Amino acid sequence: MAITEILGYTGALIIGIVLGLIGGGGSILTVPVFVYLMHINPITATAYSLFVVGVSALVGAIKKFRKGLVDIRTAIVFATPAFIAVYTTRKYMVPAIPDYLFNIRDFMVTKNIGIMIFFAIIMLLASISMIKEKNGVPLKGETKPKYNYPLIIFEGIVVGLLTGIVGAGGGFLIIPALVLLAKLPMKKAVATSLLIIAIKSLIGFVGDLENLDIEWSFLLPFTTISVIGIFIGMYISNFIGGKKLEKGFGWFVLAMGVYIIIKELM
Repeated sequence: MAITEILGYTGALIIGIVLGLIGGGGSILTVPVFVYLMHINPITATAYSLFVVGVSALVGAIKKFRKGLVDIRTAIVFATPAFIAVYTTRKYMVPAIPDYLFNIRDFMVTKNIGIMIFFAIIMLLASISMIKEKNGVPLKGETKPKYNYPLIIFEGIVVGLLTGIVGAGGGFLIIPALVLLAKLPMKKAVATSLLIIAIKSLIGFVGDLENLDIEWSFLLPFTTISVIGIFIGMYISNFIGGKKLEKGFGWFVLAMGVYIIIKELM
């Protein structure tokens, strides 16, 4: 086994540990691990990422559901437009993107380069969300969710499109939407977002099954290692505050995003 493969499987464990520690964000690393360490092309990498993200989020959602923190109705309202958008994106839009997009002087921007640059931009946005102070006032009590349906549908479609293109969970977009548009308390918003991410990611992955040859002998062990990492992260979180780590991880994601942009454009 090559050193990069060993690092790749180590990356799977780290992704899970980060998810277990801070409840999100770790999935943003799956595509870079697949592309740069496992040498998988970006289209397949984003598909594999959907599966890893979906299974990992489902494990987290089940744990949160047992604690009574998942709002099922809100998850269905938000996830429905999101999974329709992500499925449509993976099955029809991504395969329709031409292999060569455009030229900048002598530099040819290909489909793979375009996807990685777009993914890096999403990484930068996610990192800013993790780094900045969360000054929002948490909602008190068991307030009944109030739905702004037009905005929820629009947000679901946007998140679904982004997830379909880059293969990331999009929790940094979903959680604020649940707090602002569905009036959920922060703890319930975080827990409910895991179920939404699981639903849309796994359904989006189904859209890839007809277009790609899935190497299950690789994907299942990788995902298993990531899930093991989640439980390790959850255990460590009993001793270390996840919020303290989130900002540091945000700076790491920021650096990774900048690295990807430089690597793809050089």
